[in-house]
Amino acid sequence: MRKESGGKEKQGGRGMKASRSFGRPEPWRIGNVFIIVSVILSLGILSLIKAHYCSYPYGKSQAPSKLMVPTETNLMMVTDLPEDEDDEGNSTAANMGKPICYETSKRSDTCEAEGDIRVHGSSRTVFVQPLSRRQERKAKPYARKNDAVAIANVKEWSLKASNSHQLPPECTINHTVPAMILSVGGYAGNLFHDFTDVLVPLFISSHQFHGEVQFLISDFKSWWVNKYGLVFKQLSKYEIVDVDSEQESTVRCFPRVVMGPSFHKVLGVDASRSPTGYSVVDFKAMLREALGLERATATPPEDEWDIRRRPRLLILSRQNTRRFLNERGMVDMAMSLGFDVRIGQPDVSTDVAKFARLVNSADVMIGVHGAGLTNMVFLPAGAVIIQVVPMGGLEWLAKETFRDPAEELELKYFEYKIQADESTLGEQYPKDHPVLTNPYKIHKQGWNTLKSVYLDNQNVRPHLGRLRNTLMEALKHLPHNVTS
Repeated sequence: MRKESGGKEKQGGRGMKASRSFGRPEPWRIGNVFIIVSVILSLGILSLIKAHYCSYPYGKSQAPSKLMVPTETNLMMVTDLPEDEDDEGNSTAANMGKPICYETSKRSDTCEAEGDIRVHGSSRTVFVQPLSRRQERKAKPYARKNDAVAIANVKEWSLKASNSHQLPPECTINHTVPAMILSVGGYAGNLFHDFTDVLVPLFISSHQFHGEVQFLISDFKSWWVNKYGLVFKQLSKYEIVDVDSEQESTVRCFPRVVMGPSFHKVLGVDASRSPTGYSVVDFKAMLREALGLERATATPPEDEWDIRRRPRLLILSRQNTRRFLNERGMVDMAMSLGFDVRIGQPDVSTDVAKFARLVNSADVMIGVHGAGLTNMVFLPAGAVIIQVVPMGGLEWLAKETFRDPAEELELKYFEYKIQADESTLGEQYPKDHPVLTNPYKIHKQGWNTLKSVYLDNQNVRPHLGRLRNTLMEALKHLPHNVTS
């Protein structure tokens, strides 16, 4: 009885406390629950309505769009700004589509646009309609954008919107094909840069048009354009325009424009990123067609005299720095192995087509690291390229510039690394000097110091015995039958 009494007392106590907190327990409790439930349901319904009709701050049709653009190693996300309205208050987003400006690699930016395109060369301005006013862009159409020295020699171009406040200039020349704007400033005249910075990127961007494209060249150099005239004619059926020097009144109109060729990699084309899946093999085929090169592969023709069936070795001879000091001995040694030996001296004034035919006739090409090795783009598939790497810890440079591209160019690659007793640096510095013993200490002083020491002030004298072994290895990869 006491336990039950105590239990009732405790329940009564809880009831008293509740009564003190809420007043009358039953009516108020029901009312509060009803109010809370009503509020929650109302908020839920409002949230559903908002999610369905008001997903974006400017309405669903004005949501920022995202374009996936491929870069050198991954995909870069480019997000458009919210759309503009024209002077009548109409949205331009539906028709904008382009232009888009995107980074094709760490070296290059490309801008593309379609519609009413008007190019005013004398002011280096491209007027685009339709174009969001917030999308005005400036760019330098050269594939080495982060190189301060190169890009200082490249003029800047602008893409601007056409609207009722700024009417576009009237067309004076109408074109029915796309325009491609590029610069030949930068390091024009160095063979490696001619191909890496201009010709290969130009092929990547223009090959898709099958010649139906108009080249507008900025920073025009007539001697340079003439040097590669046959290549340009293969890529475009139209006369090249020196666009910077056009008259103030000249306005060229196009249905489409591409400003700035796309860079993929050094002397290479990424087929997965090219517009229609073409590769550097197609680039080589284009060069053969443009320059009249006969050999697609290193296989010797069956109907020629025995003397022509001997594999041909081309030695690239340099005249200033990184020269072969025992060139004559190299020739004699190679001939003793059964090579038909030629010596070539490429320079800025070289007739490209003539020298390309000499290179194309070779089965093996050897040269000290430098721009001349770029001629390997003319070698037939299956040929051998031998890069002689000067001393000084330059393996990384040799790899990036010529070793990596060689495989995609369908070439067999060999290296011959110069040792201290094969370099004139051993004659210029004491044996314990960091130049000889610790090249990376020199590297830390920057590119200019590295270049001055190891590239500008070094000549080489390869050991003929060691070099003989390298040439014999090269012979094993050729489809020739040679008896020493």
